[in-house]
Amino acid sequence: MKNVMKTATLESKFPLLAVENGCIISKDADITVAYRVELPELFTLTRAEYESMHSTWAKAVKVLPNYSIVHKQDFFIEEGYRPDICKEDLSFLSRSFERHFNERPYLQHTCYLFLTKTTKEHSRTTSSFNALTRGFIIPKEMQDKETVTRFMESCGQFERIVNDSGLIRIIRLTDEEIIGTKNSAGIIEKYFSMSQEDTTCLQDLSLGAGEMKVGDNYLCLHTLSDPEDLPSNVSTDCRYERLSTDRSDCRLSFAAPIGVLLTCNHIVNQYLFIDDSAEILRKFEQTARNMHSLSRYSRSNQINREWIEEYLNEAHSKGLVSIRAHCNVMAWSDDREKLKRIKNDVGSQLALMEAKPRHNTVDVPTLFWAAIPGNAGDFPSEESFHTFIEQALCLFIGETSYKDSLSPFGIRMVDRLTGKPVHLDISDLPMKNGTITNRNKFILGPSGSGKSFFTNHMVRQYYEQGAHVLLVDTGNSYQGLCSLIHARTHGEDGIYFTYEEKDPIAFNPFYVEDGIFDIEKKESVKTLILTLWKRDDEPPTRAEEVALSNAVNLFLEKIRRDSSIKPSFNTFYEFIRDEYQDILKEKRTREKDFDVWGFLNVLEPYYRGGEYDFLLNSDKQLDLLNRRFIVFELDNIRDNKVLLPIVTIIIMETFITKMRKLKGIRKIILIEECWKALASANMSNYIRYLFKTVRKFFGEAVVVTQEVEDIISSPIVKGTIINNSDCKILLDQRKYMNKFDEIQALLGLTDKERAQILSINMANNPSRKYKEVWIGLGGTQSAVYATEVSLEEYICYTTEETEKLELMRLTERIGGNIELAIKQLAESKRNK
Repeated sequence: MKNVMKTATLESKFPLLAVENGCIISKDADITVAYRVELPELFTLTRAEYESMHSTWAKAVKVLPNYSIVHKQDFFIEEGYRPDICKEDLSFLSRSFERHFNERPYLQHTCYLFLTKTTKEHSRTTSSFNALTRGFIIPKEMQDKETVTRFMESCGQFERIVNDSGLIRIIRLTDEEIIGTKNSAGIIEKYFSMSQEDTTCLQDLSLGAGEMKVGDNYLCLHTLSDPEDLPSNVSTDCRYERLSTDRSDCRLSFAAPIGVLLTCNHIVNQYLFIDDSAEILRKFEQTARNMHSLSRYSRSNQINREWIEEYLNEAHSKGLVSIRAHCNVMAWSDDREKLKRIKNDVGSQLALMEAKPRHNTVDVPTLFWAAIPGNAGDFPSEESFHTFIEQALCLFIGETSYKDSLSPFGIRMVDRLTGKPVHLDISDLPMKNGTITNRNKFILGPSGSGKSFFTNHMVRQYYEQGAHVLLVDTGNSYQGLCSLIHARTHGEDGIYFTYEEKDPIAFNPFYVEDGIFDIEKKESVKTLILTLWKRDDEPPTRAEEVALSNAVNLFLEKIRRDSSIKPSFNTFYEFIRDEYQDILKEKRTREKDFDVWGFLNVLEPYYRGGEYDFLLNSDKQLDLLNRRFIVFELDNIRDNKVLLPIVTIIIMETFITKMRKLKGIRKIILIEECWKALASANMSNYIRYLFKTVRKFFGEAVVVTQEVEDIISSPIVKGTIINNSDCKILLDQRKYMNKFDEIQALLGLTDKERAQILSINMANNPSRKYKEVWIGLGGTQSAVYATEVSLEEYICYTTEETEKLELMRLTERIGGNIELAIKQLAESKRNK
């Protein structure tokens, strides 16, 4: 039956012949090598890095032979976040986090690069004679073997140059990735479906001069193909004003406005056509002469001659390679009204690049067909403009959206631009690839910056992934989370210690579960006794240190031999009083070297009947070794010069016991505002030991502070904690804008990191409730993320007194079920 409709099958017009050895072969005998491109993340590059990336592309392009085509294709597809709530071990808060982001729209960016070797004749193809307009295509013979070999070698050099840059990575696609398999779609099928889904179905194509449809989607096309439409100046990067200040710069690539900043479904195609540069320049010389001879008849001829001569002077004086280039933005929608808005959006984004937006309605089908992977040789030559390699590369999009870490362990943060959850590993993967040498973290953020939300969010996820978490707090920041864990584990975990007059915190520093006193245990006991004995401004002499060390060792040896002795501070005090002074007399130790009675007099308040006799003589031996979530709340004793240092030491000794005995299990100790305890001279060795040793035992030490003065005033913090914390986390620092130079110097931040930190919370989306946080790893990797949580998590983490009381009262009213109370509160707030 004769086909009377103006239709054709895709097969009859299809320009590609075969895919062999990872190469796409067209029916015009063009050969294409395809790559997937991995670009740096948004807001993470400086001007120098953009220039370095631009230079890398330029070096790589120059190794390609004449009549090659570089085609970079960026897909930006609107998608909705799909929550992962089917896991059996997902906690209540994790599930609420996933549900909070259900169907959150974001742009999925995928980037491809196609290197095509065509011929001189095919490079002159016009829109009137391409694969679409020909009735049928007769496959040409393959180019000669030597040409193909030389092209493949240059592709290998291109790949090596790009991958050696350290900023961009290209991965060559296999046959299966190009043409697909039974279960997954290849890049050609994905292109025709304008999707990046694995399972796609080809749809009808309606090609017309005024309008083009792919399935139900209407296409609109904007092109940069005429020199008059181009920006007057191009550069490698541009300043992003929304996140820049007068003291810092946020940089994006020059073409970023049509990349991730254009929030609609679109494809950006960028082409470089490498012809014979010498021949092009000869033609321009001829044209210039013609213009000169005709200049008396038209002023435009005279002006054109001047422009051509300027182009030729630039090419010859700087040794630049003349090429042709083109860029287009292909956007689509299934709604005509929405398409009008999209047209305006694309036009305004092009205008931000200082380009003249040109809505192309004539060549849409031809340009759509030329953008098929491997069919760049079919590009209509009249749609390209002459320029140099360096200028053309400025139209390459240089960044992508945030990427998930390739690690099973990590925390869930949020992309600051789109609000999509991001899986981020700031511990294991950076250690494995050498970005950091320890897992310790230093967190700095003023009051109200979202510090407690971030720390709650982080430790909760650490706990749910099997880590042992010990928190030292001074503001009840973790009470809600600890109560929830305590209820979920039926009292087995989520242990909350706080100092109260009726039930004070009490320990026994001389008790060990297995009866073995290792070196760390002995050192912690000595440090504790020194803290009780000496003031901060009164360092012990060498003789006093030796005498105390001997006393501790002799006492521990005695209780090891005699099981009838109950280890406690009382028995230690009695040993010094009744036995050790006789030993000192035998050794002829002088009183000025070690004053025993002065020593006992200072320690008397902690002995039986003294003011603090409860502190170090506990009957209840705390078995915290196997408890995975422990909070010590020290708010009531934060200004007590006697109790705070002692309790802090014993808490740390508890953690070191975990550190030494829990083999292969992740441990984290998080210390909040305890600077008065940490700043003492007696504690300094302890802190140094902890921060330098914890990494060897699969552990992390995290210190949190909110005042800049805390860093400056404490030499321990400055010298030990900061230097041994490869992961630095800062929240909104705009309060310290005028003194940030000092913070930058103390933390050893680069200018790039400074710019990122000062951009925090500058352009937050008003429709979302979140605070931003900067995470820097080892001085080489850094980015700003959003801490956005569900309403359930907010209620659990909040430090607002009225909101905490509301939760506690509701929990008591419904019988102590805090999870149910959080659910009810969240539901009532949503309904409001």
